[in-house]
Amino acid sequence: MDMTTTLVDHTFRKDVRRCFEQQTYALPARWLYDRRGSELFEEITELPEYYPTRTETKLLRDHGADFAKAIGEGRAVIEFGSGSSVKTPHLLRALNPAAYVPIDISGEFLEHSAAILQEDFPDLPIHPVEADFMTRVELPDAVADLPKLGFFPGSTIGNMIARSSVDLLRFMRETLGIGSQLLIGLDRVKDPNVLIDAYDDSAGVTAQFSLNLLDRINRELEGDLPVEMFRHVATWNDDYARVEIYLEAQADMTFSIDGKKHGLSKGQRIHIENSHKFGLRDARLMLRAGGWSPLCDWSDEQDYFTLILAEAHPYKHAP
Repeated sequence: MDMTTTLVDHTFRKDVRRCFEQQTYALPARWLYDRRGSELFEEITELPEYYPTRTETKLLRDHGADFAKAIGEGRAVIEFGSGSSVKTPHLLRALNPAAYVPIDISGEFLEHSAAILQEDFPDLPIHPVEADFMTRVELPDAVADLPKLGFFPGSTIGNMIARSSVDLLRFMRETLGIGSQLLIGLDRVKDPNVLIDAYDDSAGVTAQFSLNLLDRINRELEGDLPVEMFRHVATWNDDYARVEIYLEAQADMTFSIDGKKHGLSKGQRIHIENSHKFGLRDARLMLRAGGWSPLCDWSDEQDYFTLILAEAHPYKHAP
């Protein structure tokens, strides 16, 4: 087992223990994305209620010429949390990059996606990196001297609280370097009914995605959580401008994780995900706080989703 996998397993165990032993009843959303979770999320992106993927994909497809003009050719495209890289081909075709570096925490899924993409772009150097992109990532030597474009689609940054999102942007800045650019997707504030439907679909795929986290705990941490006694809950928190996802116990229960006994009461919720939504001013302020200067942006006709291009400028120590 390599060092990256060992670190991830240790951190997962630490987060799960904190959740139940300290009774925080909260887990970071990144642990939803094991192999099965990544597969389920790809199913979610194709659901009729889930507008973000098709809206962002259309923006990437329709504005290729704009991206080429604003970004230019010859950059190394570094994608954070690449998943299946399903949106990436639109950007790669527009930019004619010098290299592509997909970064993802799910190594097996990463290798599979990179292999498929290589078939479509046989002349493009592709360098997969298995890593937790929530910290500074060491990029391959092959791209060290290339100008870089970070690519962070899907409004994944919305999964994080404000402090963590700014920290992530700063880590991305460290990873990519001064003068690099970042193309980031951001989901916009809109009708709460549209949002709830997107995170609690009629087919129940999002519920399977959430409940898979309990299966992962059982499998990787020798747990016996009664998965069938939990339900997926999605709510809109207007004060925080976010959809909140919970796993709610449907009965009093006891269970073991890593050999330790725990219990939950009926109605107790485990907070497993946030999905913050942004106004444009909010988004620009967040980027600036993370060390990125917004350059331009593109939105769909309904203002459901926005892509922002930003640049990492040197920090100023005075006005």
